Amino acid sequence: MGNIHDDPAALKALQDDIYREKILRSRKLTVEQRLADVFELSNHQFGMMLGGAMHRLGTRDEAAGWREVARWMERLDRVREQGLYVTEKPADR
Repeated sequence: MGNIHDDPAALKALQDDIYREKILRSRKLTVEQRLADVFELSNHQFGMMLGGAMHRLGTRDEAAGWREVARWMERLDRVREQGLYVTEKPADR
């Protein structure tokens, strides 16, 4: 007997069900709960960035890792300020 990984249609249906459930659950959240989720996700992402920075530097020194994360964030700011990265599609001229 095969499992769900052997049936692409069944796997897709399961993924769709999970996604739909997440959407329905998120629609029931209050503004405060959504904001708390945003902070939790942000904290998690910064933790992942710290771990990546420390790995890249080959160090266990968190201060050095945070300096590297800050350097990455400054680089992103410079790119955004130069208009190389935008969140909206430019209007056709």
